[in-house]
Formats: sequence, C-alpha cells, structure tokens
Amino acid sequence: MANQMKRDMRLGLAHRLRSIRAQDAFWLLLAVALWCSALLWTGRASAQSMGPQTPLPSAIAVPDPEQSFRVLCYHDIRDNLRESFRTWPEPTAVDTDEFIRQLSWLNENGYHPVSLQQIIDARAGRGKLPEKAILLTFDDGYKSAYTKVFPLLKQFNFPAVIAIVGEWIETPAGTPVRFGDSQVPRAEFLSWNEIREMTASGLIEVASHSHGMHKGILANPQGNSIPAAVARHFHADKAAYESDDDYASRIKGDLIRNADLLQRELGSRPRAMVWPYGAYNMAAARWAAEAGMPVTMNLEPGPNTPQDTLLRMRRTLILHNHRLADLIEALQEPASYGGRHDPLERVIHVDLDYVYDADPQRQEANLSALLDRIVRLRPTTVYLQAYADPDGDGVADKLYFPNRHLPMRADLLSRVAWQLKTRAGVKVYAWMPVMAFKLPAEHPAATHVVTVMPGAPPAASQGRYHRLSLFDPLARKTIKEIYEDLGKHVVFAGILFHDDATLSDYEDASPMALAHYRDKWQLPASVETIRADAALRRRWTEGKTAYINAFTVELIKTLREYQPALLTARNIYAQPVLDPASEEWFAQTLPSFLATYDFTAIMAMPYMEGAADPEQWLGQLLAKVKAQPGALQKTIFELQSRDWRNDQPVRAETLVAHWRLLHLGGARHWGYYPDDFHQNQPDENVIKAAISVETFPIRR
Repeated sequence: MANQMKRDMRLGLAHRLRSIRAQDAFWLLLAVALWCSALLWTGRASAQSMGPQTPLPSAIAVPDPEQSFRVLCYHDIRDNLRESFRTWPEPTAVDTDEFIRQLSWLNENGYHPVSLQQIIDARAGRGKLPEKAILLTFDDGYKSAYTKVFPLLKQFNFPAVIAIVGEWIETPAGTPVRFGDSQVPRAEFLSWNEIREMTASGLIEVASHSHGMHKGILANPQGNSIPAAVARHFHADKAAYESDDDYASRIKGDLIRNADLLQRELGSRPRAMVWPYGAYNMAAARWAAEAGMPVTMNLEPGPNTPQDTLLRMRRTLILHNHRLADLIEALQEPASYGGRHDPLERVIHVDLDYVYDADPQRQEANLSALLDRIVRLRPTTVYLQAYADPDGDGVADKLYFPNRHLPMRADLLSRVAWQLKTRAGVKVYAWMPVMAFKLPAEHPAATHVVTVMPGAPPAASQGRYHRLSLFDPLARKTIKEIYEDLGKHVVFAGILFHDDATLSDYEDASPMALAHYRDKWQLPASVETIRADAALRRRWTEGKTAYINAFTVELIKTLREYQPALLTARNIYAQPVLDPASEEWFAQTLPSFLATYDFTAIMAMPYMEGAADPEQWLGQLLAKVKAQPGALQKTIFELQSRDWRNDQPVRAETLVAHWRLLHLGGARHWGYYPDDFHQNQPDENVIKAAISVETFPIRR
C-alpha cells in the first residue's frame, strides 16, 4: 500500500489478555478444520445433513475432457454413524446406508469405476478410459474396508485402492493405535490376512499411506503440529529447524520403509503414494517416484485430465455430512479456485505487525483476539502480512519467517497462518513484496536497487518504495531465495504480491537495467534517450510491465514447489485501471494482471486517491473493470478502512455503502485494508453482513 499507510498505527493499542494454548492438539484442529470445510461446502448444519434425504439436483451436463477421470476419497464406513460419534467422532467417516446410496447412484448414472492399472495403461497409450471414469480410494486401513466396503465392491464389481499406514497396521494385536491424540483399539484396523484376501480378489490395489507420517510434528517455536510430510521439524531443544538434508532423509526413509513393508507382506511394492491429510510438496512427490511410486494422490478438487501428471492426482474428500446432492456437485467441481465454479471472495487484509509483540504472552493474546474476530466475521480469505514494516514505509525491513537474507523479527508467520487455517477455517494468502526488500548494509545485493535517471525531477522519487532491481541477477536470486524459504517454512493457500512491483517513466536507470535494455530489448542504453522517442518509450514501458509480470511467475513457480495448489493474487493501483495510459508511471495493466494471476486485487481506495466524490470514483473504477470481458470473475475490490490523510478510520457504514454500490454494479469480490482488531475497526457488527460468507454461503 502507499507508504503513509502504517505510521506506527499499532503503537498504543490496547492488548487483550485472553490467551490461547501454545501447544496445539493437532487432531482436534484437524477435526475442526474438516467440520468447517464440510459445513461451508454444503451450506447446511451437520444436524440437518444427517436428516432426511434432500431432493437431488439435476446434474450439469458439462463433461470433463475425454480420457479424464475423477477420484473419490473415503475413509471409515460405519453403521449408525450418528451414534458412533458419541465415542469416536471422525468427520471423514460415512454412514453405511449413505455409502450404499452413493455407490448405487454412480452405478445407475453412467459412472465407470476403474482400476489404477487402467489409468496407468491409458496414460501410457495402452488403452482408453471409459466415459465418466472414476477411481474409488479408501484411506487409513480401517477394518470397515474389509467388513463393509469389500462386500459391496464385489457386489458392484467395482475396483478400488486402499491406502495403508504401516505404523498402524504393524501395531500388535491388543495394543492401541496412536491415532493423533487418541488411543484407538487395534481391532479398528485391518489385519494383513484381510488385506491379502482383498488383493487376491483382483479388485483391490494397495497404496502406501506412509509408514509414520500420518501425524503432525512440531513445526514452529510456539508448538504447532503440522503434517509431517511438509513440515520442517522444529527441534525445541536446539531452537532450530531440521536441515534440508535431514528433511529429505526423513521423508525418503519413510517412503522406502513402507514400500519395503508392503512388498514383504503382500509380495509387491506399491505403485501409489497417498499423502496423509493431502499434504505434500513436489520434492516429496519426486522422492515417492524414486521409491517406485510414480502416482501420488492429494486432496485437491477437480478432474484429472490427460494434461495432468499422475505425480499429483486430484481427489475429492467425502465427509460425514456429504449427501448425494453434495456428491453430484463435487463431481462437477473444476480444478481452479479450490473447486469453485463461481467463487466469491471476501477478504480481510491483516498486518502481522498488529499481532507481533516482544512479550510472548501479549503476542498470544493479540493472536487470540485476531482469531476470535475472524471467526465471528467469517470471511473467505485473509491476506496476511509476511514481512515486518514497523516504520510504515511499505518496505520489508525484516521477515516473520526463517530465511537466508533478512533479519527475522519473530518466527510468527507459520503460527498465525496455521491457526487461521485450522481454527478460523479461512484461506490464508501470504502478503509479500516483490522488490521492496531493505537488505542489511553488508549484504552483497543491498545496493543493487532501482535507480531514477539522472536529471529527473524531484517528484520522480517521491512516494516510491526502496526496491531491489529485477534486472540485477544477484537481486533476483536473493528475492527467489527469500520466496523459497517462505515456501519451506509456512503452509498457506495463496500468495498476494504487494503493490511495490512498479517502475515509473524515470526508472530503472541502474547499470544492469540499462545493459538489459540494450542487449535484450534492442533499446538505447539511456533512459533519457528512450523517453525522447514516443515509439521507444512505448516499447520500454510494455517491456517493463511484462518483465515484472514474468518475474512474479518465476516466484509462483518457486512457491509451487512447496505449495503445489497455490492460488495467486496481485495488488494493482487504481490509476492504471482508470487510465491505461498511466501504465508508464506504474508498469502495471489490468489486462496483463487478469491473464497472469487467479485474482487481481485493485486498491479501490478513493480517499487515498483524493477523489472528490468517492461514490462516483468507485463507479468509474467498476465500469472500467466491467469493460474487460470476464474481469469481474477475477477482480477483488479492496477498500480502505482508514483515511491516511488524517489517520482516522473510515466509518464502517461508509464501507458497507461502498460495497453495496459495487455489488449492485456487478462486483463479486471485495475486502478491506487494514483490519485493526484491537480497536474493532471497522466495527464488526456493522460490516459482518457485507464481509461474511454467512450472508453469501459458499463451499469453501
């Protein structure tokens, strides 16, 4: 945002004293997250979903591409599901009667359950998949896979895959299985003899579900447990994270150990790895392939098309309250936007500087206050600051995660992002600069910065961020490594690129930039000469816009090594939207943003822009967006909740009126910045109806 936005706004704010536990109960968090996911998906309360059958909607006749397939993920199948929850509540369990209804519906409506072998053969050109192909999978190795599922599969002649956790199956009879924070009787899980009988039928293939990674491990100093396949283990005794080599050794060792176990007991090695909790990264997927499992399965929605690699097979998770209507809807889910055809984004943009406190107890109290507010407001998404900016100049002086290049103010981002995801049920986007990093003076890239051309007017430097030059190889490498460290240490759903990625019509005149213009763009190595010729100036402007966009794509690729299903958004100033000719002042254009990112977050901030009539200004901005085909589907209007001209909050009623104006004009997505949860600004009682998914129910 503009550099005047955050001038020590958090100073003097009252701190709430109510704290939350530093040590999470991982399984409790998982259950809460799954319950929230189920409720958001269906739009019904769980008690209602266990009631009478609802009428089935008409299936939308939008077929997947030819030779596509979908995968369903089941877990435990139970008689009298509601009653079973009294002793063992498990949100992934499905009632036996409901399971029979779902299999029957698939059988009667043209779906063709296929085997993993058929999928592998089709991808290798040795055959074709039937229309509406579907793969059935059953995770965790519950006893019900033998007592309930197997007889039904034989009756329907449906093939399936079961995924086995070696550590659980290896638990001796009579010894309880450590299932998260619970002790579950060993008799609730399959025996080797039962597995052998199922595989001998020819209907069942066994996949690995890890040997000992179906759990959370300590992943930050505050005590959060995060899925073992993706977390870097935090060693509390050493106050240090496991190294890259140790992480690789741990994951590879587990994959090989379970594959060896299955080969020893069943006579063949598994060909598929099913990631516990659906949590994985691309390095782990490649290690699985090296261990003989070139197929890995996650919990991402949507079809698996011929263009999709089997290294990250999408699966739809079926939960306890998913009825036939929900199954039908799930079979229509796209792969984009988290499985939503028509997403609605309600965004709260949060400064982590408001949560940080040098006193750990006060910091936990701040986090508790934030979580409570987000739970009450129920947006879809939180844009969460990943960098520290205590002086409010919009530049990252420090970071909130371990990294190689900048000081770490506090190891806080992982904690807050995980708590927001699991306790508040929102998608968390890491909000990061693209160029605005103030490296320590001794850093070799510290002086490799964006430069204004000699002789430029003083105004050319006013209000501009300190930025590293993307034309400098060392600066680019440094930024990429910062993003790599972010991906390694934090679990998040998306990335929001800050508004710092701009170059004016007097920038960049650094030596490396001038050499790039000359050698790569065949332009004069002089900004003054380029500016003097309209045609050259236009080529230069368009080149800078495309160059910045391309670098953000490289950063996205870096992050997707660690967060493969990453969503993307980028802030754009309002002026390039209102006046496309102003591209040369910003190196930003709405069409290029719409083509590059999942969402474009327009800084729809009339007071920051000095608009005489804010409503008229917003109407003009909306009209410009609507003029771009399909733009409303991908544009988030981010309003300001503070007037930085006088450092006073914008009235909550004004925010709601502006959202209403945008909504009536056709806008789908909106949010605000900043959120001052300490002072209840904006007033949650006023804004909730406009910002909450309780008003506009959606699935996630």
